[in-house]
Order: sequence, then C-alpha cells, then structure tokens
Amino acid sequence: EIMPSLVGSEMCIRDRQYNMRICILTQPLCTNYGGLLQTYALQVVLKRMGHEVWTENRKENSLSLISKFKLFIKRILAPIRGIYYGTDEQNKVISQYTELFIRNYITITDPVTSNTKEVLRRYAFDAYIVGSDQVWRPCYSYYLPNYFLDFTMGDKVKRIAYAASFGTSEWEFTAEQTEQCAALAKSFDAISIREDSGVELCSKYLGVNAVCLLDPTLLLRKEDYVYLVEKEQVTAFDSKLMTYVLDQSEEKQRIIQELSYKLGLTPIVVMPKFAFEKTGPKKISNCIFPPVTKWLRGFMDAEYVVTDSFHGTVFSIIFNKPFIVIANKERGLGRFTSLLRMLGLESRLVYTFDDITDQLIYTSIDYTQVNRILRRERDRALEFLKASLR
Repeated sequence: EIMPSLVGSEMCIRDRQYNMRICILTQPLCTNYGGLLQTYALQVVLKRMGHEVWTENRKENSLSLISKFKLFIKRILAPIRGIYYGTDEQNKVISQYTELFIRNYITITDPVTSNTKEVLRRYAFDAYIVGSDQVWRPCYSYYLPNYFLDFTMGDKVKRIAYAASFGTSEWEFTAEQTEQCAALAKSFDAISIREDSGVELCSKYLGVNAVCLLDPTLLLRKEDYVYLVEKEQVTAFDSKLMTYVLDQSEEKQRIIQELSYKLGLTPIVVMPKFAFEKTGPKKISNCIFPPVTKWLRGFMDAEYVVTDSFHGTVFSIIFNKPFIVIANKERGLGRFTSLLRMLGLESRLVYTFDDITDQLIYTSIDYTQVNRILRRERDRALEFLKASLR
C-alpha cells in the first residue's frame, strides 16, 4: 500500500511514463526496524513515480548446504555455549509483528533460497536497484557478488546502486572479492553510496564513480510515518525518553540514566525484554519484537532520544527530536559521521560517558537549517533515481 502524498511537490509525482518493473536487493528482511523501513521507503518513492516494485525475498540461511550445516551444529552446541538459535517456528513467534509489517507494506518476491537468477527471472524485471543497507559489507553479505548483480550479466536490464553502504571507511574486501566486484561494478548504469567515505572506496578499489545520497528513509517526510502510526491506532507513550540501543553495555546504561535524571524523563524501550539467543525458548513470549509502528510511535512521542543505531539517529532527525547518538564502531561508524557532518550535527555523537555534558544535553538543534539541507538532498536523490531509470 502507498499512503497518500501529504506534503512537498517532490513526493507527489505519479508519472506513469516510467512504468518499469524493478527489483530491490537489500539485506534479508528480518526484525531489524531500520532495514525494514529503508526498504519500505524506497518502494514507496519508486511506486509514487509509477513503477512496479518488489524487494527480493532473500533467505540467507538457506543459500547453501554449508550454511544449513553450520546452523545445525550451532543448535546442538547451544545449551553448552549458552547461546540459542531459534527453529523456524520459534523465529516466527519472535518476528510475528515485523513479519506482519512486511506482509502489509512491502511487496516481496517469491523466496530466494539458492538460484537467484532462476527465481527473479520469472518477474521479467527491467531494472535492479541494490541498496540501501550495508549490502556491500562482506561480513554482512553471504555471497557478495549477488549484491553486484552477477546473476544479471548478459541480461538487458538497468543496474543501479541506490545509497548502497560499505558501513565503514575501511576496505574489507579480499583481493578476490575486489577483483570480481570491480568488474561487476563497471556494468552499473549509476552508483550512489550512503556515506561520503564510500564514494572514495568506489573510486579507489572498484574503479567507478559514485555520488553520496540519503538513506531512503530520509526521502519520506515525518507525515508519511505518522500516517502509518495513526492508521494502526498505536497507543501513545507516557514516557518521553526514547531509547533505542542495539548493543547494550554498562556505559550506555549510565548515559541513559544520566539523561533520564537530568531531563526528568522516564526511558521508553521499544525492544524485546529478552534476547532469544541468551534466554532460549523458556522466555520466548518476552523475546517478541514489538510492531514497527510502535517503534515509530516511540520517536513520534519522544521529548529526547538516545541511541547507538544509525536508523535510530535517522528517525530522531526525521521527527526533529533532540538526540544523542552513542558511537557504535562495531556496526560501522562511517555512516554516522557522514550523515551528521552533512547536517551539521557532529556534536550529537558521543563516545564515552565523559562526553555527556550539560551543554550537549541542553543545547537545542537548529532543525530549520537541518530540514533545509534535507530538502536539498531529497531533491538530489529523486533526480538521481529519475535520471537512472529513464
């Protein structure tokens, strides 16, 4: 479903002259709120342009017998190691609400479990768009050449990267991956990257030109996300300190407690109470991920946000909230610094508890200037997509 165009001429385009059949390749859709919403946002933008759009329904653990065997061994060793891996049925319970969001709002292909080309050929796609998550980061992408569209070689299709991400400013490809992916990248019609450091990596290691463009979630307006929340009649939060922390630590909890005390706000936590991999099936009812629209409601109602997530940062900005983002080096820092630098918000990034000062906490953000930059960058991104899909 595409919600009504609400504001801004750039989001009211329904130009049927394009009318392409497009496939988006991104990381497998799961319980990752940012991953789901960036795919959703890109689909909405493309559908509003008049295209037919699907997202590849990639099933990562099913792509090889080796993957299946490794998962089997992990499950056997789980009780000994104290790390649990859910069965298909248990994973369905944990992801029941995020799966509902996918069914309701994201158009997906048939499951891709092995032969990507064989499955996707049935749709007769005119164009493939790779992005916008960390699809070009080897540790996150099982078979990297797929994300450089190796399976489309010989086909007459458009090949585009929209805000694809390496996640980091360091080059993590092996020599073999670099050689193979550089050759494939040269077949792309247009390449855009999510971080400015990625533009340099494309030039230096892949030998291709690229531009830096916004994550797709930033192509939609606050009103577009409010529409989803209100449509599902999500109850408002009483607490007003939205916390979205992916990698917990004692120091991050100290930062949250300090902000809670200084601001007089009770933290909101829109995440499962327990992680299944740590508690196992005994507490599975407390491992269920809340609905995507409840997560959005947390940002919508917040008076302040603290996060270590890239998309937590993005939605703080979309909803024009005061925020602090805790550096998350393991998940890739380049995407944080690139976005914050573009918007003049570098001061909102902290590394340790000692960086939390009263000046930082109480200094307001000039969202008039931030929104002005976002409007300009949205226009650039939409022009890129329109030009690439002609």
